[in-house]
Amino acid sequence: MMTHPAVLASLLEEYEMEWELRAAGPHGPVRQQMEDVVYTLCVSTGTRDIDAALVAARERLGTAWLEDAEAAAGDGRALSGTAE
Repeated sequence: MMTHPAVLASLLEEYEMEWELRAAGPHGPVRQQMEDVVYTLCVSTGTRDIDAALVAARERLGTAWLEDAEAAAGDGRALSGTAE
Protein backbone atom coordinates (compact mmCIF):
# COMPACT_ATOMS: atom_id res chain seq x y z
CA MET A 1 0.00 0.00 0.00
CA MET A 2 1.42 3.36 -1.03
CA THR A 3 0.80 6.62 0.75
CA HIS A 4 -1.17 9.12 -1.32
CA PRO A 5 1.01 11.89 -2.78
CA ALA A 6 -1.10 14.58 -1.09
CA VAL A 7 -0.34 13.03 2.30
CA LEU A 8 3.37 12.87 1.51
CA ALA A 9 3.35 16.49 0.37
CA SER A 10 1.65 17.52 3.60
CA LEU A 11 4.16 15.55 5.69
CA LEU A 12 7.11 17.10 3.85
CA GLU A 13 5.66 20.56 4.38
CA GLU A 14 5.13 19.86 8.06
CA TYR A 15 8.66 18.45 8.40
CA GLU A 16 10.16 21.59 6.85
CA MET A 17 8.07 23.81 9.12
CA GLU A 18 9.08 21.84 12.23
CA TRP A 19 12.73 21.94 11.10
CA GLU A 20 12.58 25.74 10.96
CA LEU A 21 10.92 25.93 14.38
CA ARG A 22 13.51 23.56 15.82
CA ALA A 23 16.32 25.70 14.42
CA ALA A 24 14.86 28.65 16.35
CA GLY A 25 15.14 26.68 19.60
CA PRO A 26 14.67 23.07 20.74
CA HIS A 27 11.43 23.48 22.71
CA GLY A 28 9.73 20.39 24.15
CA PRO A 29 6.51 20.46 22.08
CA VAL A 30 8.40 21.27 18.89
CA ARG A 31 10.79 18.39 19.53
CA GLN A 32 7.92 15.95 20.05
CA GLN A 33 6.11 17.18 16.94
CA MET A 34 9.32 16.77 14.92
CA GLU A 35 9.75 13.22 16.21
CA ASP A 36 6.14 12.45 15.27
CA VAL A 37 6.57 13.81 11.74
CA VAL A 38 9.85 11.94 11.27
CA TYR A 39 8.24 8.71 12.45
CA THR A 40 5.22 9.18 10.16
CA LEU A 41 7.41 9.96 7.15
CA CYS A 42 9.49 6.86 7.80
CA VAL A 43 6.44 4.62 8.15
CA SER A 44 4.76 6.20 5.12
CA THR A 45 7.80 5.61 2.92
CA GLY A 46 8.89 2.25 4.34
CA THR A 47 12.24 3.60 5.48
CA ARG A 48 14.11 3.64 8.78
CA ASP A 49 15.74 7.07 8.85
CA ILE A 50 14.69 10.58 7.94
CA ASP A 51 17.20 11.05 5.14
CA ALA A 52 15.94 7.97 3.31
CA ALA A 53 12.34 8.97 4.04
CA LEU A 54 12.83 12.43 2.56
CA VAL A 55 14.42 10.99 -0.59
CA ALA A 56 11.66 8.39 -0.96
CA ALA A 57 8.86 10.92 -0.40
CA ARG A 58 10.31 13.43 -2.85
CA GLU A 59 10.87 10.69 -5.41
CA ARG A 60 7.28 9.50 -4.99
CA LEU A 61 5.97 13.03 -5.42
CA GLY A 62 8.11 13.46 -8.51
CA THR A 63 6.50 10.45 -10.17
CA ALA A 64 2.96 11.01 -8.90
CA TRP A 65 2.00 13.17 -11.89
CA LEU A 66 3.04 10.37 -14.25
CA GLU A 67 0.84 7.83 -12.48
CA ASP A 68 -2.12 10.25 -12.63
CA ALA A 69 -1.58 10.72 -16.36
CA GLU A 70 -1.40 6.97 -16.94
CA ALA A 71 -4.59 6.43 -14.95
CA ALA A 72 -6.36 9.15 -16.93
CA ALA A 73 -5.25 7.60 -20.21
CA GLY A 74 -6.29 4.16 -19.03
CA ASP A 75 -9.88 5.14 -18.25
CA GLY A 76 -10.36 7.31 -21.33
CA ARG A 77 -10.04 10.75 -19.73
CA ALA A 78 -8.14 13.40 -21.65
CA LEU A 79 -4.75 14.21 -20.13
CA SER A 80 -5.23 17.94 -20.59
CA GLY A 81 -8.28 17.87 -18.36
CA THR A 82 -10.68 18.75 -21.14
CA ALA A 83 -13.27 16.48 -22.62
CA GLU A 84 -12.87 15.47 -26.23
